[in-house]
Amino acid sequence: MNVLMIGNGAFAKKHLDGIRNIDGVTVAAIVGRRQSATQDIADQYGIAHAFDNLEAALAVPGLDAAIITSPTQVHAEQAIQCMRAGLHVEVEIPMADSLQDAQSICDAQKETGKIAMAGHTRRFNPSHQYVRQQIDKGDFNIQQMDVQTYFFRRTNMNAEGNPRSWTDHLLWHHACHTVDLFQYQTGEIASEVFALQGPKHPDLGIAMDMSIGMKTPSGALCTLSLSFNNNGPLGTFFRYIGDSNTYIARYDDLVDGHEKAIDVSKVAVSMNGIELQDREFFNSIAENREPNSSVHQCIDAMKTLQRLSECLDYA
Repeated sequence: MNVLMIGNGAFAKKHLDGIRNIDGVTVAAIVGRRQSATQDIADQYGIAHAFDNLEAALAVPGLDAAIITSPTQVHAEQAIQCMRAGLHVEVEIPMADSLQDAQSICDAQKETGKIAMAGHTRRFNPSHQYVRQQIDKGDFNIQQMDVQTYFFRRTNMNAEGNPRSWTDHLLWHHACHTVDLFQYQTGEIASEVFALQGPKHPDLGIAMDMSIGMKTPSGALCTLSLSFNNNGPLGTFFRYIGDSNTYIARYDDLVDGHEKAIDVSKVAVSMNGIELQDREFFNSIAENREPNSSVHQCIDAMKTLQRLSECLDYA
């Protein structure tokens, strides 16, 4: 299987590192904004072709699929272009920064019949997979999820400390992880939602702090705190409070409510959530089936984000 990597930043590298562990998959080409930087990544990972425009990259013969890790604002346009060029696509989270653009990706998938998957990594992290297994067995039911998503980004820098060409967003990007995971793990669409935001950054024009609440029809609650102002431990931390146990998930690691480690090494073939996400994408292509976290499954999260956005607009 020959893959086109779209984007050459921190998340492209995470995918490239994971793909190294997957047999039968070759990253045949990569495209980024700047030719020199893209060529550097191509040289580092042994990628045969490097481009600074997508149209040229799509002309490489024999491509089967594309993984899109470019800025959110161009996800929809690039995903649609790739599907219409005959490629299956995996679009990093969020698939778009509006419900309208996300729906356009779903429409293009129906039009082309190509597999289209959203990169909702939390579904694949071994920690969250373990919790899902307990739910599926009937041994655990979520009463509440308390989630903290904290970064220190008072300037427009990326995960590698370099200037961004685009502006990140707490709601449409970082809240998307939790909104999807809450609805995925409970098996319900949030029936009640609210959102509050703090002052907007004078230059970036985005809220730097946000609070979100959700409730399912059965009564499960989710409280999500997000900040770009947090000068402390960074990342996203999930506390599952259930009827039989408490779990705390930190990316691919899991502990109980007393910080006792839970072995999740046998949950999947890898401990790397992004690698597992990519394995699902490639397997779904090989098996010609809908992947877990297909764009159609994930559109419900985008619809909930739209409702939350309307709360902010109203406020």
